[in-house]
Amino acid sequence: MSETAGRKSARRGSWKLAALVLFMFGFGFALVPLYGAICQLTGLNGKSAGLLAAGKVREQVDQNRTVKVQFLTTVNGGRIWSFSADQAQIEVHPGQLYTVYFDAKNQQDQDVVGQAVPSVAPWNAANHLHKTECFCFSQQPFKAGEAKHMPVRFTLDPDLPADVDTVTLSYTFFDVTELAQQTAVKPKS
Repeated sequence: MSETAGRKSARRGSWKLAALVLFMFGFGFALVPLYGAICQLTGLNGKSAGLLAAGKVREQVDQNRTVKVQFLTTVNGGRIWSFSADQAQIEVHPGQLYTVYFDAKNQQDQDVVGQAVPSVAPWNAANHLHKTECFCFSQQPFKAGEAKHMPVRFTLDPDLPADVDTVTLSYTFFDVTELAQQTAVKPKS
């Protein structure tokens, strides 16, 4: 094989490899919404479909049982935010409604949009945590330097497995400014 043919073959192989890498990245990126939908539907990975209208909650409090609920917060990289729960944990009685608050602050000199993604652990508690109000239900626009005090109103189902004595509700806050700008409805001219 000549040196020129070898270079062409190597170049062609490099292009094929680059195309394969781009395809794999695109495929993985496209799976994110599907994965989220599957997790939401099945409760896999601690995602809960436990949204209840506040009027549909019937409190059937189990005064004989106490469960510790922990609150964890994380900020996904990229922007400067502060994000924390007012309380690290609370003790709850299954069946009773509770409200806890989270604080978030945009520490930048520009407007941004944030979105919190929840996760529940252990996995078998996810379908027993029901939220009637949560800042995670929608995108949160922040003006430059703006801080927000945001509620989460929830109950644990009295049918929570007996071996679960601690439930961890964690939120990861993401910067979705670009996504919000792309999906914003533009007026027709």
